[in-house]
Amino acid sequence: MRALMIAAVAALALPAVAHAQEAPAAGSWSFAVGAGTDNRSKDASKSDGDAYAFGEARWTNASGFFYAGPSFQTIRSSSGSDLEAAVDAGIRPEIAGFDVDLNAKYKWQVDAIDGYDADSWEFTGKISRSIGPAKARLTVQYSPDSTGSSKAWTWVEGRVGWDFTNKLSGTAAIGRREQENSVDYTGWNAGMTYAVTRDLDFDLRYYDTDANVPGPQYASALVGEVTFSF
Repeated sequence: MRALMIAAVAALALPAVAHAQEAPAAGSWSFAVGAGTDNRSKDASKSDGDAYAFGEARWTNASGFFYAGPSFQTIRSSSGSDLEAAVDAGIRPEIAGFDVDLNAKYKWQVDAIDGYDADSWEFTGKISRSIGPAKARLTVQYSPDSTGSSKAWTWVEGRVGWDFTNKLSGTAAIGRREQENSVDYTGWNAGMTYAVTRDLDFDLRYYDTDANVPGPQYASALVGEVTFSF
């Protein structure tokens, strides 16, 4: 696993170093904090249907090609942890008119009980395109070993969106998750995002899955979320 970590970081860092020779070395930090009525990831709840808070700090180089930084989010886990921390890095090249985002993230659950597999790596590739107000994105994610008893998983999601005004946009997405030693399911969501101010966004979104599992983790939910960026 450690060799995989090193290889992933190197794969992201080497293109960034080469690109840095063509662009100024200076970069900038950005920050975001927020809260929502449910912590949804891949259309499933990570907070057992309860409200959550999150935050991130991100450094981006001057050209916008390379980025990295830490983040946190509150969760409700069988490990006994109520907090997930993470650090990630990525590159954002443009290829044939498409925006590409390649990312490696290391995550761990803080204060998990002894013996619980509380950390994991997650690798993400996104390709997106915007034409006028229309936009589309394909996301592929993979983890070689998830937290807890779950092992490797993949997530593939397609998303489409439309900018109705410079403040209001809507998106809808459908994805499929295949997991070793856990539930395979299809999930979907649709919602609207409104820019209350330049720095404050409000998102209202409906989530659902086809997983026939009791409890709020895979159940349908209408989720409100507010994000403040600075």
